[in-house]
Amino acid sequence: MFSARLKFFLLFILLNDRSFCQNPIDTNRIIAIGGIKQYIRIKGKDDSKPILLFLHGGPGGSLLQKNDQMTSKLQQHFVVVQWDQRETGETLKLNKSPQPLTLSLFYNDTHDLIDTLLKKFQKPKLYLAGYSWGSGLGFYIADKYPELLYAYIAISPVIDQWRSDSISLAMLKETMGKKARSELAQVKIPFENWEQLYYHRKWLLKQEGQKFVSLSFVQAWAATWFDVFVQSCNINRFKSLPTINCPVYFFAGEKDYNTNHSITKEYFNMVSAPKKDLFLFAGAGHGLPETDAGLFQDIIIDKILPTTFNSPDRKITH
Repeated sequence: MFSARLKFFLLFILLNDRSFCQNPIDTNRIIAIGGIKQYIRIKGKDDSKPILLFLHGGPGGSLLQKNDQMTSKLQQHFVVVQWDQRETGETLKLNKSPQPLTLSLFYNDTHDLIDTLLKKFQKPKLYLAGYSWGSGLGFYIADKYPELLYAYIAISPVIDQWRSDSISLAMLKETMGKKARSELAQVKIPFENWEQLYYHRKWLLKQEGQKFVSLSFVQAWAATWFDVFVQSCNINRFKSLPTINCPVYFFAGEKDYNTNHSITKEYFNMVSAPKKDLFLFAGAGHGLPETDAGLFQDIIIDKILPTTFNSPDRKITH
């Protein structure tokens, strides 16, 4: 009799302790998106948790090597997905893009990946985080497919980039030395060529105490990315996106002069959304999810998740 009761008790504990039911996931996947093979990294403590898809910056700036640094805490609460976009990182190693790079191509890739993830995990929605260049892709999804998102998290976002670059150019001309002013005199906003971009970013990063990459690196990068980068910068979201029909959260460093924090704050105050919040990081620059990874993750876990994911995420059939 005692043995039977003990077995019943242990069975009761087993069925009511969710830790026994957790299925960790830690895998790399190659999936077909947009007519090519594309690489994703999936990691989480429990594959029943909501999906959090990161859209990296750059363009061309893979986050795979920084995944655990940026998301170790998030992996306890989400299924975290990192994606190397076309012409980037592991995806580029698999295949080159057979089509010229356009914003529409990246928009379609992003939507296709979201659709693939929702079907794979049988989820109705996911969380989307767009970092710098990736924020533009995220704004597109939030605009066109808000029903697919529990929330959109815009990190160091591209909102009105030419105004941001004009502000920083004026600041650099005023504060930097003779050599800097000589090179910056060649810069026009919008950038007319990759050399103007190089001189602007070179002195902007120097002013922030960071080392910039070489001129030859930027020249090689520009052969792939400059045109689509300019396409992204041409979008003024004050005009194109005054309303977002899903919860939206902004993360900005108060020392970010690349995507200027003052513009992020101004857009946050203007944009209409069912829920919104702005998190400003004192002392942080453009790379805040890397330099302030702990606080960045804590805010998502403690402030965003509880207010946007209030019920169990039921599996669905597409």
